[in-house]
Amino acid sequence: MNKAINRFEHGRLFIGEEGFNQSHLDALIKLNTVHESAYFDIIPKGIKFKQFVGVLQVGELLLQIHPKADKDESDSEWRGVLLQMLKACGRLSAERAGEAQVKKQNLNLLEVYFEYFLREIEYLIHRGLVKQYRRESGNVKALKGKLEFAENIRHNHIHKERFYTTHQVYDTNHQLHQILAVALNIVGQFSRGSRLNDLWRRMTLSFPEVEHIKVTPKLLESVVFNRKTMPYKRAFELARLIILNYSPDINKGRENMIALLFDMNELWEEYVFVQLRKETLKPSSNFQDYTVSPQRSKSFWKGNSLQPDIVLEHKTTKRKYVIDTKWKRPGFSASVDDLRQVYTYARFWNAENVMLLYPGDPRNNKDDVFKTTDLVPFAKDDFSHKGYLKFVKVVEDGELCADLGVKVLDGFVG
Repeated sequence: MNKAINRFEHGRLFIGEEGFNQSHLDALIKLNTVHESAYFDIIPKGIKFKQFVGVLQVGELLLQIHPKADKDESDSEWRGVLLQMLKACGRLSAERAGEAQVKKQNLNLLEVYFEYFLREIEYLIHRGLVKQYRRESGNVKALKGKLEFAENIRHNHIHKERFYTTHQVYDTNHQLHQILAVALNIVGQFSRGSRLNDLWRRMTLSFPEVEHIKVTPKLLESVVFNRKTMPYKRAFELARLIILNYSPDINKGRENMIALLFDMNELWEEYVFVQLRKETLKPSSNFQDYTVSPQRSKSFWKGNSLQPDIVLEHKTTKRKYVIDTKWKRPGFSASVDDLRQVYTYARFWNAENVMLLYPGDPRNNKDDVFKTTDLVPFAKDDFSHKGYLKFVKVVEDGELCADLGVKVLDGFVG
């Protein structure tokens, strides 16, 4: 059983705490260096986490980093929120992983994703694995395909009954299965002694033997799906996630590592967009007349562009409303840079209203509404737009708030 250490984003972890030692720290430092110091800051005898949340496993040590944007709420409120957010954004499906498993707060993210992958493999095996044509060169007893004269002379000078040919083979030993096999092997390394070990063994025994290949990002980008292989897409995406986040021998061969981390700034933006789109598509919604678009870019100056997080547009009047999501607590007021963004988005997108959206309980934080002319006193009244500083509660009783979309849109559009 892996030793689990739980921390929240922007928290700290020091050597000597809960089995965390120097070798673990060295491995994490190397991982962080590979990713350009994106995941955490190095501090004396420890690390300070940034906005990345998820799970890291170094050998037998499991490190879980949970999201928590509101310091006024208890830690227990936020446990399990990451899994729920990933599911809501479509990055984790409960269809085959099991709805109950996704809701369990004591499961780590690796287990959930590994089980999700293994269930996809199980689905493909039960459905019937796809065969593909591939080219193979070697000795055969009957002449077929193209005879390779030079190789035939070299290999079959004595054995005249053999032919060295290049021919087509129709079997399961193709690139797609080879990639899945690499991911299956990685899952096995991190599932020993866990509840998934039996499922992994069964899938490994049922999966065909294939040639071992080195999987690179370039190879993964080159994979193309057709009508026959489309059912593999979900398993492939999970395999891709597992392979690209696996770091073999990062600690001089002693301990392998896997890191499954998500940037909460990006996940929060994606989650808000999904909730807004869901609300505008409801037949009974008061906001059906609006379209929601993520990350719309517009040319600004000298090749630069302005790209707000979310743009809403009225289908008839074409009035625009911009939302800029912020996964942070702004303190007493929004920062100067954030307020500049409000003014710039309002002017450049000609937006009716612009919102800075923060996570937080409105009872403990103060919403604000202001005119953009308040930010730039010398601006003409013709260019006055409304700016909104809004807080929205993300989690309640350990569950994501179901009415987030309504709370954001109510009073902002229209």
